Amino acid sequence: GNFSFGDYFKQEAIAFAWELSTTPVGDGGYGLDPHRIWVTVHHSDDEARALWRRVAGLPDERIVARGDEDNFWSMGVPGPCGPCSELYYDRGPQLGRAGGPAVDEDRYMEFWNLVFMQYERGEGPGKSGYPVLGELPRRNIDTGMGLERMATLLQGAANLYETDEVRPVLERAAALAGVRYGTGTGAEDDVRLRVVADHVRTALMLLADGTAPGNEGRGYVLRRILRRSVRAMRHLGYGDPALVDLLAVARDSMAPGHPEVADGFERIADRAAGEEEAFGATLRQGTTVLDAAVARVKGSGGRRLPGAEAFLLHDTYGFPVDLTLEMAAEQGVEVDREGFAALMREQRERARADARARKA
Repeated sequence: GNFSFGDYFKQEAIAFAWELSTTPVGDGGYGLDPHRIWVTVHHSDDEARALWRRVAGLPDERIVARGDEDNFWSMGVPGPCGPCSELYYDRGPQLGRAGGPAVDEDRYMEFWNLVFMQYERGEGPGKSGYPVLGELPRRNIDTGMGLERMATLLQGAANLYETDEVRPVLERAAALAGVRYGTGTGAEDDVRLRVVADHVRTALMLLADGTAPGNEGRGYVLRRILRRSVRAMRHLGYGDPALVDLLAVARDSMAPGHPEVADGFERIADRAAGEEEAFGATLRQGTTVLDAAVARVKGSGGRRLPGAEAFLLHDTYGFPVDLTLEMAAEQGVEVDREGFAALMREQRERARADARARKA
């Protein structure tokens, strides 16, 4: 992105975005076809509409007015806010209907958002329903471009999973599982392969940064990412350890821009292998218990797993509740989340009471 604090404003931001987007690659730009670029503006922002006409020569039909939900930005709390203008690229009729981003955001992919910070907002719920208090003393520019969206466009890929840094992981996962990606015959398999490719690459970066799988904070996020990758591979029919193999493919794709993933790969592989082994044991035990509980629920004509069953899985077998929710849903059963949460609160209260008693 590019940012300005009290220096340039709409005219320059629009000119910079247009220049970088459309200048040929040999001259330092991205080389996008200017005739395939559409933009959106806030319905009240006549200035931005006029600038797109004058600076970029865009016709009115490719300047789309939209409301607050799409084209007015705030942080969700009192502070700076303002209208924004988004740039979209028409990827062709094979991907959807004509008519611009208001009609089809698969065909028309957003790749850059220009936020014109010119107002101050007051108290209000979330990102809507708040008063605009007036103009800021200095106007600011805050823009963000989608790096992987731009890679998708420049490489002519159908989606970010098929770009040069991601597809090798996807293809290796497909080869291990003995399935084919993108044939149109296995939509569920395609989703699972994308989950694996995305999660393995994310886990690689987290592990390279020194995060270790754990039960709290970022460690728990990493644990969930790794375990979801393993489950996706098992759904694809591959039950052997796969993480180290897949992480190595991700490493080879990512190392040119992130050499740390190669330098620390032995440590990365050790942690991933340990987590996969531990999860295998958890999955075997927990799945047996969960399947039996689901069978009891269905046998009684119900469709709701008691919170106590989810708590037992969590507390006794180390089975994360998000995994219980996911696996129960796959069998057509919902989980009593409120009951589970109540039991978790009781457990925490008992632990605090025990800690106070020990101190006394």
